[in-house]
Amino acid sequence: MKYLFSAVALMGLTGLAAAAGQAPVAVVEDMKGKVTGAELMDYVVPGQVIKLGAGASVTIGYMKSCWRETISGLGTVIIGTEESSVHLAEFKAGKVPCDSSQAQRINKEAGESAATLVRSLNEDAQKETPPLVLHGLSPVVATSERGKLMVERTDVKGEHYQVDLAKVLPARGKAYDLAKSRIALKPGGTYSMTLNSKTAVFVVDQTATPGSGPVIGRLVTLR
Repeated sequence: MKYLFSAVALMGLTGLAAAAGQAPVAVVEDMKGKVTGAELMDYVVPGQVIKLGAGASVTIGYMKSCWRETISGLGTVIIGTEESSVHLAEFKAGKVPCDSSQAQRINKEAGESAATLVRSLNEDAQKETPPLVLHGLSPVVATSERGKLMVERTDVKGEHYQVDLAKVLPARGKAYDLAKSRIALKPGGTYSMTLNSKTAVFVVDQTATPGSGPVIGRLVTLR
């Protein structure tokens, strides 16, 4: 992570936030207090500016670099490509287990139609696209849709879960943590996740950990 000591440089970068065509590089995993410029579970882009009030904090997970930052106190954060630049605020940061292809997958899907997003396991196999690898046993699904979320193991029969997101997501919810429903998948298992017309396929890493670990290590996008 980088500190910015020049107020002039800071102001010059402010206008770069969220430019059209920018691809997301990180996700806002957590925030407390007065934070402006982003919301919880937003995908953020290089140049985007986040401002923290006194006593506030924000946790940002970079999807390609697997770099996770917790920034706290009065100050300003500027999103980079693999880490943030910080002015005044304090921070803690470090690498966490995650699939570095996550950002690439999200950026690719953002340019496709809803119909293209629905892929069967056979189609994935034909394209030889390796599935997303999760490093936590309880996925976090990024979505603002409502409906029946279905999670089914595909390499072993008999394991499946269902969550009615209409009952558990807040009105403006952008994500749901399956740990809240006490859903823990099996290490090494292959799963499909379906919500309305959207489908994702992923594998749970053999060393995946239980509970509410870093979001970038458990994130499945259905947007």
